[in-house]
Amino acid sequence: MNISARNIFRGQVEAVKAGAVNSEVDLRLSGGEKLVAMVTNESAQSLGLAAGKEVVALVKASSVLVMTDDSGIRLSARNCLAGTVKAVTSGPVSAEITIALTGGTEVHASITHNAEVDLGLKQGSAATAVFKASAVILGVPA
Repeated sequence: MNISARNIFRGQVEAVKAGAVNSEVDLRLSGGEKLVAMVTNESAQSLGLAAGKEVVALVKASSVLVMTDDSGIRLSARNCLAGTVKAVTSGPVSAEITIALTGGTEVHASITHNAEVDLGLKQGSAATAVFKASAVILGVPA
């Protein structure tokens, strides 16, 4: 698959919870991390989403926020994946941050250069990738 999304996660559906319009889909990634996606009920049905189903989850790097200190604040974003900064590619306007999770999965974030500096992001520093469940696009093998 050739696609512009920087984050391509492979995993398995753990649970599908249908609501009135949308379904919450709990995933377990190949590295053991948990990810949550929110898709329409129609999408969940047409993809045949059910526990045990293999899926691919896509998240654009521009949808990923980077947090270095939660200061005890709870977020409404369902996906908060803690790890270590593996790489920082800095430019005059923006930066790409690669966060390595403990299970080996990597998350890429595209943030402003100012945010990179303000957060003090450097290789080896602790960071958390944060993104909403609605930012996750699911696909299944054909």
